[in-house]
Formats: sequence, C-alpha cells, structure tokens
Amino acid sequence: PMMLKMHILNLQTQAGVTAYRRVTGVAGRSVTLPCYYNGEVTSMCWGRGSCPWFDCGTNIIWTDGFRVTYRRDGRYQLNGNIPGRDVSLTINNAAVSDTGLYCCRIEVRGWFNDIKTTLELKVNPGELIF
Repeated sequence: PMMLKMHILNLQTQAGVTAYRRVTGVAGRSVTLPCYYNGEVTSMCWGRGSCPWFDCGTNIIWTDGFRVTYRRDGRYQLNGNIPGRDVSLTINNAAVSDTGLYCCRIEVRGWFNDIKTTLELKVNPGELIF
C-alpha cells in the first residue's frame, strides 16, 4: 500500500507595518511635501490622512493639471510647475497641529489606476525668541 505523507506548512505572518515617507518642518516656517508624476497632465488633489479609495479624504487643495481649482486655506500652495507635473504641497506658517498624514492623489483614467502617495509630516515647535 502506498503511504501518503502530508506535510502541514505552518505559516507565520508578522503584523503588517506601513512606513510612510516622513517630512519634518518647524512651526512658523514653510514646509514642502514632495509629489511628482509622469504621463499626461491630469487633475490631482491633496488631503489630510492616508489616501482613501476615492478622492483625497479631507481635501486641502485640488488642481485640474494646470491651475489650482480649490484651496481650503490660503496657507496651502502648489508652488511648483503644475503643468510640469510638480504638485508638491507647501504649507506656509506651519503649525504643530499640521503634524500627521497627507495624501497626494494623481488621477489616472480607468478604474483604480490613481497614483496614491501618503506622506507623514512632523512639525516641531519653533524656537522661542525673547
């Protein structure tokens, strides 16, 4: 009689840990979160929090690929060459409360093709001057 040996494979998985690219700034100064893309000029948005399935969550700024079409607050700027695909977010007069995750979402035609990048911003208190 033929004997079958069964091997039980014990798979151990570690809890997934996601590390985001971190950008550090100082309160009271400007800080820039980098975001670039290739391909055809397209619309994009920045939002607070990690990138959701659609849109940018809590929207900060939108562009149609050529100019800013929505800005939640005047502190938020896209100072790069937007049609040149530099959509880096600059936060003027950064505050410690700006610390957290930010989503840069580039809209790409088709289902679930968007390019999503989540960055972590840490704003440290500025120096006190007396």
